[in-house]
Amino acid sequence: MSSVPKVTIIIATYNRAPFILEMLQSLQKQTFLDWEALIIDDGCTDNTLEVIAPILQQEERFRYYLRSQFYIKGTSGCRNYGLDMAKGDYIIFFDDDDIAQPQNLELCVIELSKADISFCRYIRTTFFGDFDYSFDYSKEYVSFYIDVNDIEKVLKYELPFNSCAVMWKKKCFENSRFNEKISYADEWEHYTRILSHGIKGISIEKCLFYGRKHPNSITGEFSRNNLTRKASYYEAILLVIGNLKEKKLLSYSLIRYFVTMSLGFKEYDLFCEILNILDLSQYEKLKWRLFYVLLPLRLTVFKLKKRIIKK
Repeated sequence: MSSVPKVTIIIATYNRAPFILEMLQSLQKQTFLDWEALIIDDGCTDNTLEVIAPILQQEERFRYYLRSQFYIKGTSGCRNYGLDMAKGDYIIFFDDDDIAQPQNLELCVIELSKADISFCRYIRTTFFGDFDYSFDYSKEYVSFYIDVNDIEKVLKYELPFNSCAVMWKKKCFENSRFNEKISYADEWEHYTRILSHGIKGISIEKCLFYGRKHPNSITGEFSRNNLTRKASYYEAILLVIGNLKEKKLLSYSLIRYFVTMSLGFKEYDLFCEILNILDLSQYEKLKWRLFYVLLPLRLTVFKLKKRIIKK
């Protein structure tokens, strides 16, 4: 490995002693060798450090740090800390309980060698329990470009931008950091903010990462209606809308999408917050209020139609 690695991998970790070693071992099996991995401990109370101590001693590319007090506790604070220490030209964020396909770094670096490409997105799938290590090592895949015109697809999860499924050129983070005050949908908010600056990337249709599903994951907590995670999602939505409005990227269909989302956040009065950010005329506000009032009925009718079609 060179003194200045090509790729910096940032891994935030918190109480993942049963899983993190398998994650780190998947990095040792990478076909691309010029990398550093910054393991940022978010205040683990289990034996994570004890578990990874042997691999830290034998592998100089792994570096362990306890999150600095100058960064807020949480994944975003750990990632920002890692960004401020990263030496690589390229940045990728991996979770501490997942597994990277051996060609992950290699294929992304090849794509990022193209001058007009700022990030490389790829396919991520999930697994439960023990992992099947039978990989597809083919280098043949289709690809397509992604730019600011695809923000709506990203926000609607039609084009998922999982944090562990994108490698970025470091320059994308020169003036951009994760919002440390939100603990859910932080990457959704951050990555669409980066895209709104007009950069161009590529997506390759090959699975290069495997996310482990278990009840203690952040996504698992949100699905169980964890109030902290839901409040963070609410804050992320407001940040996204504010940024898109400022950049003049807020289309009618996106407003409609966020208004529909607001039905699930009635306890936060998200719909009224959206109207306040949009700063609409009284006439436009009236139209959206009518849309919002009739929305539950329309959704019910839509579901009924789908059931009838299935029959």
